[in-house]
Amino acid sequence: MRINVETERLLLRNLTPEDYQAAFLWCGDPDVARYMVYPVYTRAEDVKTWLETLDPEDPDEYDAGIVLKSTGELIGSGGLYYRPEDDLWTIGYNLRKDQWGNGYALEMIEGLLAYVRSRRDVRGIRGTFATANSRSRRVMEKLGMTYIEDVMLSKLDGSDTYPGKLYIRLYR
Repeated sequence: MRINVETERLLLRNLTPEDYQAAFLWCGDPDVARYMVYPVYTRAEDVKTWLETLDPEDPDEYDAGIVLKSTGELIGSGGLYYRPEDDLWTIGYNLRKDQWGNGYALEMIEGLLAYVRSRRDVRGIRGTFATANSRSRRVMEKLGMTYIEDVMLSKLDGSDTYPGKLYIRLYR
């Protein structure tokens, strides 16, 4: 869906193919991709191809670029994605490594969630993370999410499978 959200420190907007070089800074970083389902991108042009697949008109997908208000830099991406099979919104996020630990993932999800909840009925949110990724566990706990079960996560290309955790928060 089309996004234009402002939080205290961030601007959340739709990603465009023109963002590919900035997005490559996190998509091409092995430390960032370690806990993500996508493999490490090795070419910026492949990031552009991914960005071209995003549909800003899809009412069930709120893909956001995370921009620092103070500098105008695109530092990450994330979003909320409706899954009718369980009537929950899946959360996702990733940031450039030099921006970790600043609370931006939490601020982005809270801002985007408030935006979506003002337009849609949100029964709850769900998220998974690699068990070894304690930073994501803390983000989900700060969002009021609780542990549900252990899961196995796999890279989209099948190159790796690793243990993860499923967390959920219900609003109704």
